[in-house]
Amino acid sequence: MRVPKTMRAVRIAEHGGPEVLEPAEVAVPAPQAGEVLIRVSAVALNNTDLWTREGAYGRPGDPAALSGWRGPIDFPRIQGADVAGRIVAVGPGTHKGLVGRRVVVDPAIYDGQGPHANPVGLMGSERDGGYAEYVTAPAERVHDVTESPLTDDQLATLPTAYGTALGMIERGRLTEGETVLVSGASGGVGIALVQIARARGAKVLAISSGSKIDSVREAGAHEVLDRARDIAGQIHDAAPEGIDAALDVVAGDLVGEALPLLREGGRWVVAGALGGYRVAFDVRRLYLHNGQVIGSAMHTPTHFGLLMDLARRAEVQPVIAATFPLEQAARAQEELARRGHVGKIVMNP
Repeated sequence: MRVPKTMRAVRIAEHGGPEVLEPAEVAVPAPQAGEVLIRVSAVALNNTDLWTREGAYGRPGDPAALSGWRGPIDFPRIQGADVAGRIVAVGPGTHKGLVGRRVVVDPAIYDGQGPHANPVGLMGSERDGGYAEYVTAPAERVHDVTESPLTDDQLATLPTAYGTALGMIERGRLTEGETVLVSGASGGVGIALVQIARARGAKVLAISSGSKIDSVREAGAHEVLDRARDIAGQIHDAAPEGIDAALDVVAGDLVGEALPLLREGGRWVVAGALGGYRVAFDVRRLYLHNGQVIGSAMHTPTHFGLLMDLARRAEVQPVIAATFPLEQAARAQEELARRGHVGKIVMNP
């Protein structure tokens, strides 16, 4: 396949608002040893894009510091963690038979090579991502989904949102027959949590806003709780004996309000802070009932492999809220920040 020398991309040269997203004509990256070059067909947006652009992650000991996902950003940076596309070239030592394969990229940069390694970096933050026509990735991090019936747009929604959701469910040890609470259920991770938890045979209580309740119910939630009303009261009504696990991307006041409703040995899994990163709760409700609060950052290689198996069999059906051309990256991020949509926003370079 012929590869051009330059490509269209959208980069950030500093932290800031949507105005720092700048279209650029840049060199097509050359795949290094063990890497592949992918022609991007779709790239999905995530809250990580907003927070990386804003530098909102903070640092240990300095929560107000401007920072990318795991530290300072090397500018300029091409954003975009979630990529679906086709391999068009390979680097030295990489099997040439990969060329032409339809793939999804695992965007995590891991702390080791094992199947249970932890993510310590992210494509689009610690290395260039998919807001571009082409992107490189380690060959070991691309997954062949050539035969998947899902569209490229649907495949692009999977890595961060569904990967994060599956990581939360695995770390929270959710099993068939349990009752689970899902916060932020209309967002990308929330919809993924609803779908995967329902597929596992759990009873799903989802929190959303009035205008999105029907869509969340259609995604598979057994009960949808209105976040504008008394959450603890609604949980008690829907699950009088309590919940086995909470899968939480909101945090904030929700933790203090609903953590006492965990059953004995319950698990509260946190993977986001849309409602605020400072929380307060009655710690007695934790230790007296053998509860656990579990942090979950994305997924492991094993989790991602399980996710790709689901994708090949189309056992999840990602919801596409809107699509934008690459040149409208700023507008797409503004739409994401408004949080008026259900599902995922995707760009097509």
